[in-house]
Parts: sequence; C-alpha cells; structure tokens
Amino acid sequence: MKRIIPLLDRQIATAKPKDTPYKLFDGQGLFILCCPSGSKLWRLKYSFDGREKLLALGVYPHVSLKAARQKRDEAKEMLAAGVDPSAVKQEAKAVAQAEAREAANTFEAVAREWFSKKRSTFCEGHQKTILSRLERQLLPDLGAMPFTTIEPAHILATIRKAEARGAIETAHRLAQIAGQVCRYARLCGYVKYDVAAGLSEALPSVQTQHYATITDPQEIGQLLRDIDDYPGDISIVFALKILPYVFLRSCELRGAEWQEIKLEAGEWVVPAGRMKMKKPHLVPLAPQVVSLLEALKEFTGHGALVFPSPHSATRCISDMGLLNAIRRMGYGQDQITVHGFRAMFSTLANEHGFRPDVVEAQLAHAEKNAIREAYNHAQYREERRELMIWWADYLDELRGAK
Repeated sequence: MKRIIPLLDRQIATAKPKDTPYKLFDGQGLFILCCPSGSKLWRLKYSFDGREKLLALGVYPHVSLKAARQKRDEAKEMLAAGVDPSAVKQEAKAVAQAEAREAANTFEAVAREWFSKKRSTFCEGHQKTILSRLERQLLPDLGAMPFTTIEPAHILATIRKAEARGAIETAHRLAQIAGQVCRYARLCGYVKYDVAAGLSEALPSVQTQHYATITDPQEIGQLLRDIDDYPGDISIVFALKILPYVFLRSCELRGAEWQEIKLEAGEWVVPAGRMKMKKPHLVPLAPQVVSLLEALKEFTGHGALVFPSPHSATRCISDMGLLNAIRRMGYGQDQITVHGFRAMFSTLANEHGFRPDVVEAQLAHAEKNAIREAYNHAQYREERRELMIWWADYLDELRGAK
C-alpha cells in the first residue's frame, strides 16, 4: 500500500485546474478535490456501518489545511463514538435553517404576508384601517419579534395601551387583528399554537354603541330638504341625495362604478369585494334613484366611478367628505351619521310592518343559515323591490310635508 505524504499548504495553493477533477490526498481519508473551475474542495472519505461515505469539510482557502485536519480529527472522534459525522452535520444544518426561518418570520413579516393574502376581501376603507392599526399600534412593539418568541402577554401589553387611553373598542379591534395574524401563522406552520386566543377576555367589555340617526318623520323631511339645498361638489351632492334611498354602507356607496348599475333594469349589484359580508348585493332602484343617477351620469359618466373625487378621477369621494357635508348642514354627531341612514330605514321599515327577513336582506346583514340565505336571496327579490319603491315614495312624502 502506497504511503501518503501529508500535503503542504504550498502544494494546495499552487495546484492548477485541469480538464477533469483530480484529488490531492493528505492522509486518513482527507483529500482536496481540485475542480476544472478552479475551486478546491475539502472532502473526508470514511466508512460507517459498512458503507463508504463522503463528508464535505469546506472550500480552500476559506478552510485552511490546518482547519481541515482539525475537522477530520473531530469526525474521527465521532466515528470512534459510533456517531456518523454526516448525520451530525445534516442535523446542525437543519437546525441552522430552522433558526434562520424563525428569525425571518417576525410578527411584521407574517402580518404583512397575512394582509397581502386577505386585503382583496376588504373594502378600500377597511384595508386602510387595518393597515393603519397594524403599522401604528401593533408593529412598533411586536414587529421585530420572531413569531416563535411571542407570548400572549406580549400582545396583551401592546393592546392594553389602547385600553389605557380609554379606546376599549380599538383594543378589541387590535386583539381581533392580532388573532387573525396568529391563526394565519399557525395554519401556515410558522408556529404550533395561536398565542392570541382568548385575548379579548382580558379586556373590558365594549359598550354597545348605536349609530346616531333620525327616525322622527318630520325631522327626516327637514333633513331631506337640507340635503336638496346643499351646495358643493357634484359627487358629494348626488351621493348625499342617493344615500337615503339606498342606505348602503359608506364604502359600498362611494366606490360605485357605472358598470355595476343597470339603469334600464332598475338594478345595482354591488360586487362582493366592496361588501362587508363579501357577497354581491342587489339594490333594486326606485324610479327616483334612477332619475338621480341619470342626471349624475351627465357629469361623471365619462369615467368608471359614479362618485369620483373632485381631486382625482381615478379615486372616489372620501367618507370624511360625506360626513363633513352632513356636519356643514348643521347636524351633529349625536343626530345623524353616514351609517345612520341604514338605522333610519331599518327602524321605519319594521315599524310599517315589512317582514324583518326582507328588511335584513336589503340591509345585507349576514344570514347564519347558508341554505336559508340562498333561498331568501331568490325568494325576497320581488319583495325587496316593492320595499325599495315604498321607501322612496315614503321619503318623498316626508320631504314634501312641511
């Protein structure tokens, strides 16, 4: 058997690449593989459980001759103890990769990934609200923390800052957002447990707040006349005039596009993406609403949006634009809000004997029974149309009664 003479560092440094790979042996299974590309790779040849194996020890000169021999000796010690050095290396690599993934999966990284997946299910206004709450109230404290290190107490301490300033509802909203992010992390396998589960139980209960509205017929008539007399941007003016008739949520109304509205059929189908319940919503249009939309189309029909902003044809009017107009008419926050028109309709339609299920369907409130909901959608179509025509006529009657 030919005796192997240990390598000298000078031999390795001056070794030139050839057309095919070749080996320079150092002894005890250690050799360096010289590649045609010029790379020089340390390898250790050994046997374990009767099988010949190869262990990569690094790249020269990053791993020097002395360091390679030290790695060889450490591997020999493992073999003497009955341990496969390749298995040890693979396990260490897997641990390092897991640690790197954990370090990369911070609360902020996972939260933004969750938001990017879910944002299409939220209307534009809700998207902005969620992102603002994340960036302003959750990420400053939690953002840099690896998800695997987060405990319920960390999240609770963060949302209790909102509680401390008296914003109890906001604290519950933050707990809800954190809970959605944590459930997403668990489902994706980033963590094993939902650390945000039950957080709301540690917060004070939210006092139910009803949206301010007007239900007195005489006061409704005055409100409608005030809306008719309001001078302002054309989109705001028409949105205010149409809102009482259709009583949609703010983002459902403001984001309307002309392609959603069939004036000849007297129907408006609000797409699922803008609805709170994420399902398309039919709004039968009374003749009064059709007339208003036809008049508005003369001004905004050249674009996609029904109610474009006065500052940009590609953006709709803002929620604050509508609310500010109501305030300028002299109505305070304790009298009427944009959302209050829905409560106005619900109260009076029920008082006038319309079936609650039909009223709820037109308000686009969720039906817990999915089969019943599908049935009701078809069953109530004509009743909803009759309800909307009655409501429009009723509002006109109130407007004219002084």
